[in-house]
Amino acid sequence: MNEIATLGITREYFDEHGNLTMPGPGLKLLDEMPDLEYRVFDQSLPEITPAQIHGCDMVISAGARWTTHSLEGNGQLIALLYTGVGYDHIDVEALTNAGSLFCFAPDAVRRPMACTIITFILALAMRLLAKDRITRQGLWTEQNDYRGEGLTGKTLGSIGVGNIGREVFVLAQPFGMRHLGCDPYIDQASVSDVGVKLVDMDTLLAESDFVTISVPLSQATHHLVGEEELRKMKASAYLINTSRGPTVDERALIRALSEKWIQGAGIDVFEQEPVDPENPLLKMDNVVVAPHALGHTDEYYQLAWEDKVSQATQILRGEIPNSVVNTEVLENEAFKAKFKRFQNT
Repeated sequence: MNEIATLGITREYFDEHGNLTMPGPGLKLLDEMPDLEYRVFDQSLPEITPAQIHGCDMVISAGARWTTHSLEGNGQLIALLYTGVGYDHIDVEALTNAGSLFCFAPDAVRRPMACTIITFILALAMRLLAKDRITRQGLWTEQNDYRGEGLTGKTLGSIGVGNIGREVFVLAQPFGMRHLGCDPYIDQASVSDVGVKLVDMDTLLAESDFVTISVPLSQATHHLVGEEELRKMKASAYLINTSRGPTVDERALIRALSEKWIQGAGIDVFEQEPVDPENPLLKMDNVVVAPHALGHTDEYYQLAWEDKVSQATQILRGEIPNSVVNTEVLENEAFKAKFKRFQNT
């Protein structure tokens, strides 16, 4: 391609002074692409507007909503390049109908999010935050009230054994735990190499000492874990949610923790974000919380930028980029017409 393509970057990556808040080599990498110019959106809006993406061939975006309205009258956008993996705020069907690729970033989040889950497991098992608190408060003699528990022989169960869930089992192998998985989209052969036994959800809930959730949010997974599921767990078990807040019925979880149906929880996501400061989960000793950001490591940012630059480069070369979610768009006539511009003739 000889002409210059335009890449839009949503304003959410910048502060009010125009300083980039997403660490990593992003803008430097973009500066090194001779066939690409980029521009930053003027405003950070909850929903992307047609005026913002006007003139863009590609857009890098994160948490802003994309709807049918966002794409009205746009015949130029070839791809939305998303820096995460949970895309319940993006209307993928609307992108497909508009002839636009939707590319996400599974490679960037796989290890950081798996590490997040392992962090919760270790912090909960070792009673880390309670021990930190009593040490700082000079309550040394209370240490016997917060004894930890070993992981050897315990059962780790993951609801969802895809990109992130599978990586959790890779990292957990040296702990000597039993591995259970529940996922209707994979077969036993695909997880045997990481020692996972696929079971139904009831079995996983009843037998696991640590239950983790690694599923996308959809109508099918909304409140996937509620009162009925929590009551099936062991009283000594922990629940860890790093997917999306609404995959768990938060009211039921609060009750389960208050009434000791389960022993504790690790929560990186909430039904309301930012979380209400009065949320009872924030006041519980048996809960470890994070602001939907525990996986935001230097590794994630580096890989996310590299991934978006790689996808943009592939498009400029007339190639279908990696990690396309809506592969059906490849047969869309509007997409084919737009993509011809990037293909060598």
